[in-house]
Amino acid sequence: MWAAIIAVWGLSVISIRTLTDPSFRRYLTALQAGLSWNFMITSHDLAFFGIVSAAPSLAAAARTLDVTPPAVTQRLRQLEQRLGVRLLERTSRRLHLTAEGQLLARRGAEILAEMEKITEELAERRGVVTGHLRVAAPFGFGRRHVAPAMATLRERHPELKLTLSLFEDPVSLRSDAWDVLIHVGPLTDSTLTLHRLAPNRRILCAAPSYLERHGAPDRPEDLRRHACAVIREDQADVTLWRFSHEEEPPITLRIQPAMSSNDGTVIKQWGLAGLGIIIRSEWDIAEDLHQGRLVPLLPRWGLPVADVVALLGARGGRVARTARFLEILKQTFQPVPWRDVPSGLHDAPAGRSMATRTRSRHLGAAAATGPSSRRLPR
Repeated sequence: MWAAIIAVWGLSVISIRTLTDPSFRRYLTALQAGLSWNFMITSHDLAFFGIVSAAPSLAAAARTLDVTPPAVTQRLRQLEQRLGVRLLERTSRRLHLTAEGQLLARRGAEILAEMEKITEELAERRGVVTGHLRVAAPFGFGRRHVAPAMATLRERHPELKLTLSLFEDPVSLRSDAWDVLIHVGPLTDSTLTLHRLAPNRRILCAAPSYLERHGAPDRPEDLRRHACAVIREDQADVTLWRFSHEEEPPITLRIQPAMSSNDGTVIKQWGLAGLGIIIRSEWDIAEDLHQGRLVPLLPRWGLPVADVVALLGARGGRVARTARFLEILKQTFQPVPWRDVPSGLHDAPAGRSMATRTRSRHLGAAAATGPSSRRLPR
């Protein structure tokens, strides 16, 4: 930067005649090229700094870029030297962006997004879907339903780059971390663009072996005397179970869980093992209910629905790849896969007859073993 200032000062004291000298004109050309190099930022620089600014450490950024940490350090230093500002403050624990670093990260992301949008619009005119689609989804649902849908998308549009990230609670992610987010359950943020993909109920259930030992609850209040397992996720109050009934006032029940986990698969395994009563999504246990491995309880009492929805990021709805993915998702859930299982559960609360027959079959032999084993009221 000081070189540029000195050069300008030098120009102010030279004569007009000097400006016409061929050697001096060659000097000006070289100076202009040098100054352009010193202040040039490429799209590669913006992409590089975007990854570095989002990483908790330079080592993490190096893993993402598939280079060595010293290579990241050197390239970052070169970028700072070219710009003449410090972009990061490095501490022993993590990286902190300076004000200039925050500016570069924010504006760089906007520029890259706009460049990508131009490329995609030009590709669309050729009938080609390109770009990078980032999808976030819950672990279990993502593995079973979202991953196959993304495979179909890739087969139809081989020029697409796809990233599927699975989390226990993806809705807690920043909205700029994904283009499409698949969520199962109610939402508190109504500002996001939402597409309903499929209906899904939560079902209270237990294994036949548990019911043979402990009997089945007749009413929600009876759950206080049973072993219950809950999944702990995000900030939800998972020990507060809410039940609704067509003919009775709703009941909100505080349970004392005997078991808890942040992994829904673990909760389901405990339920299948006969360790307690669980609440699981219809999509996850429809086959287990059909095969009799789990038995639905309190069929006339409903739990809050947990529909499957797709949320779109800030720019997700404006690109062709998102629209194509939504089309595939909607095709995937028509008909609804878990309701294609002939369990009768989707006719709530008409599932009572199937539930009663199933529990009666498993509890009949245990009905005389003691007062804790009871048949459901007919």
